[in-house]
Amino acid sequence: MKSLGLDVGTKTIGVAVSDAFGWTAQGVETIRWKKGDEESAIKRIEHFIAEYDVSTIVVGLPKNMNGTVGERGEACLEFADQLKERTGLEVTMWDERLSTVAAERMLVSADVSRKKRKNVIDKMAAVMILQGYLDRQQSAK
Repeated sequence: MKSLGLDVGTKTIGVAVSDAFGWTAQGVETIRWKKGDEESAIKRIEHFIAEYDVSTIVVGLPKNMNGTVGERGEACLEFADQLKERTGLEVTMWDERLSTVAAERMLVSADVSRKKRKNVIDKMAAVMILQGYLDRQQSAK
């Protein structure tokens, strides 16, 4: 079964999916959404759950550098609760501190233009969140 990784932002949600073995994460899409319209975002996520036969959802949890959960983190926790209630799937929170920064650095080092980076940064952050989760699962075996 596959895992779905999500980088939930205020305007976009980066989406990544694992391979069937749980070894690698690939970027899928960046969902554009508006606060208060969780319904459309969740419907799109449900589409990916069905399309990729997903059994686990991993949601990035943006913690403060001191480890506390701030306003953005609370919003991600609420979104994760909605996903769990709606899908019935296991939803795991994953510490995503600096995942967007790391994704940005990777894209800059690959000489991706600023305009193109803007279009894929959230999807790449979702890949990094999911890959971190997958790596931890593999090392636990």
